[in-house]
Amino acid sequence: MEKEISQAVIRRMPRYYRYLGELLEEGVERISSNDLSNRMQVTASQIRQDLNNFGGFGQQGYGYNVQYLYDEIGKILGLTQTHNIIVMGAGNLGQAITNYVKFERLGFRIIALFDVNPDLKRQNVRGIPIYMMDELDEFVAKNEIDIAALTLPKEKADETAKHLVDLGIHAIWNFAHVDLDLMDRRVVIENVHLSDSLMQLSYNIVKNSK
Repeated sequence: MEKEISQAVIRRMPRYYRYLGELLEEGVERISSNDLSNRMQVTASQIRQDLNNFGGFGQQGYGYNVQYLYDEIGKILGLTQTHNIIVMGAGNLGQAITNYVKFERLGFRIIALFDVNPDLKRQNVRGIPIYMMDELDEFVAKNEIDIAALTLPKEKADETAKHLVDLGIHAIWNFAHVDLDLMDRRVVIENVHLSDSLMQLSYNIVKNSK
């Protein structure tokens, strides 16, 4: 039986990957958990516990080989394969996500956007075509889609998400300001509530000003 990894650990793995990438750019070949701890503001023991969930990777008295650990975490996060993404909604947010080229360097490839606005038909964002919603079923049938990003108004998001799952898409990156009602379906959902992040920032501004 595969070991269950806590979501808290999984949320920290992309941070490790990002910091290790920065170390590689700086030419650092190895690093101790203590030095990594100082950079990341995570305790050394937490780092060791997190990595031990996947095998450890360190050597006593040596620390971590940065390139090896970077590559192994990339494998853990599924970054050794390409994931095709479609963006549902070609408004400002949908286009901004499509224009963020760093996703492609991580293996996330946006291949199409979909919208209901006829003025956008056959336009493109960074060379990536915009289709109409009535073309969705045929497009999904002809292409391998791993992830659908929802940047739709909240009143359209739930219905669209259910339709996407019916079409065989089982991973949704949800930017719509709504919790999707998909508990009875086998689907992975990552909710991104931008306003929640701003409210947390607002709280900390108020707290620090007292």
